[in-house]
Amino acid sequence: MLESLLALGGLVLLRDSVEWEGRDLLKALIKKSALCGEQVHVLGCEVSEEEFREGFDSSINSRVVYHDFFRDPFNWSKTGEAFPGGPLGALRAMCRTTDPRPSTIALDSLSWLLLHFPCTTVCQTLHTLRNQGSCCGDSSLVQQVNVLGLLHEELHGPGPLGALSSLAQTEVTLGGTMIQASAHILYRKPRHQPTHQTQWFSIRPDFSLDLQEGPPLQSQPHPDPHTFPVDPTTHLTFNLRLSKKERETRDNLTLPFQFSSENSGNQTQVLELSRQAV
Repeated sequence: MLESLLALGGLVLLRDSVEWEGRDLLKALIKKSALCGEQVHVLGCEVSEEEFREGFDSSINSRVVYHDFFRDPFNWSKTGEAFPGGPLGALRAMCRTTDPRPSTIALDSLSWLLLHFPCTTVCQTLHTLRNQGSCCGDSSLVQQVNVLGLLHEELHGPGPLGALSSLAQTEVTLGGTMIQASAHILYRKPRHQPTHQTQWFSIRPDFSLDLQEGPPLQSQPHPDPHTFPVDPTTHLTFNLRLSKKERETRDNLTLPFQFSSENSGNQTQVLELSRQAV
């Protein structure tokens, strides 16, 4: 599953919710990228570096470059490295590198960026990373960039969600049952129809993935042939049925908006007398 999420490159959008937190899956993808020998950069805005690195062993932590924008995102204290434009400026700077290896950039989180910058600016930056040649015209361009974006979809309206969805090559929506997590995955391959897949999984403490079978479909219970159907009108305090005499009376009743042939003829005579009087 992790290999397939990283295979297409571009933006991998991880959509989580209050019920299903996505940071553990983000860290599982980071671990997978690091073990594949990629250079990994984390743009951290929502949690501290210590909290984010917790659970990784030393071999993974040594391969992850953490850009801390949690404590002082705009460098107001003048103690860290200053990037024009803050976190987005740092994100643009990651477009250039002297290392020809594939690169993974993890955004923790896209929701933080959307709450601090215009949606159009965030989308333009992501578009630049996806199409690196439009922003970098020299040989320092990396071969492939995977951008892992964690998005808390309940914080945003349909406009930002739709804009980010249109940029994503792979889109993961987390959900599941009370005891199992699921990932509904949408793949958008160039010149191919989008494909869907659902994976059931759990994440181990070391951020490795344990794939599982989905829960069985709940079948409808078969009715007992010895059980008679229940009459829904049994316990009502009024009667919904009509006797034969009551049905005949109802059928012979003339409604106010219905006219018999006799009444129609009388009405014509009245109208004619009214014209003559005038």
